Amino acid sequence: MPGLPHFAVDGWMRPGTPRGRRIRPNQPLSQQRERTLSEQIDPRDALTPMVTIEHVSKVFGKGKKAVTAVDDVSLTVNRGEIFAIIGYSGAGKSTLVRLINGLETTTSGTLTVDGFEISGKRDLELQKVRTNIGMIFQQFNLMNSRTVAKNIEFPLKVAGWDKAARKKRVAEMLEFVGLTERANYYPSQLSGGQKQRVGIARALATKPALLLADEATSALDPETTQEVLALLKKVNQELGITVVVITHEMDVVASIANRVAVMENGRVVEEGTVYDVFSSPQTEVAKLFVATTVKQVPTGEDAAELRKNHKGYLVNVEIIEGNQKLGKVLSYLSERRVRFNIVQGGIETLQGKAYGTLTLELLGEVTSIDAVVAELKTVTRVKEVR
Repeated sequence: MPGLPHFAVDGWMRPGTPRGRRIRPNQPLSQQRERTLSEQIDPRDALTPMVTIEHVSKVFGKGKKAVTAVDDVSLTVNRGEIFAIIGYSGAGKSTLVRLINGLETTTSGTLTVDGFEISGKRDLELQKVRTNIGMIFQQFNLMNSRTVAKNIEFPLKVAGWDKAARKKRVAEMLEFVGLTERANYYPSQLSGGQKQRVGIARALATKPALLLADEATSALDPETTQEVLALLKKVNQELGITVVVITHEMDVVASIANRVAVMENGRVVEEGTVYDVFSSPQTEVAKLFVATTVKQVPTGEDAAELRKNHKGYLVNVEIIEGNQKLGKVLSYLSERRVRFNIVQGGIETLQGKAYGTLTLELLGEVTSIDAVVAELKTVTRVKEVR
């Protein structure tokens, strides 16, 4: 389709719909398009995962020039959840999302989206799944020569919706993202957050079952980022759309996601609920990400400075929701004639549960301190500040 912007080719050409075809205007809005893949799945199979990735690899180039961007990845994204994929630049997360929407083909493994296996399929066959996927980008990808309303209308026009249906759907999307009064504005007249709202409205226009957000907040300031994340959460909760968020910012994951996968060097090195990964990261890369959101275990110069300024015995104590025994142990300190001061650390609340690390200075007789530390180690992780 020469002349169409990248996003139009990516996902908004209805398969088998001749150019110029129009759907009858007297049909209900919900019937103004072919049934989505979700609607084609047996209702008894509603718990089928939205995305299933099994031992998928993607290799670019051949021989000595071959580069493995995605390396034997297996993941499941449940229907109706917000799933985050986090990693530093070059981790393979953006390649993985391009595999999910069919813009790249897998080198090996199987990848299923909404019950439709897309690995090894031809481009025409992939259009069936692309029409069911919305995509938003870091750089918005709006058409500067078109108004907000026309940008949102564009994928509907490509998909063959008639004029009346397009007008109604655009109005619905403008209201949903809070831009009704800016329908006739051009992108150059909008703030970054407003542009991303247009991008979200455009991605939702054709009623996809899956929304992919690739670094959608990276170009925004913190306040606007939270507004966009709140909108994505609204998309998930009110429309029931599954959302996959690609990011390198752990704050984004904490704000919006149910589960998270951590990628490094093309592989998924850690996966779990957001709370589990935040409260007890198992890999070094996950620990680095978590450390950006809450004050964690002091190391290096920080540890040396703490030891210099405090004469007592310094220990790091992990705080995990539901660990009632920890509170009891701390209450025993006075009985053992051991005093303690909290010298560093922080406790955050995530998914309604607390987590964090506290650095304690223990003061008292050596034997009493040793007994207290031994007892603390029976109920949580404790590490001396060295």
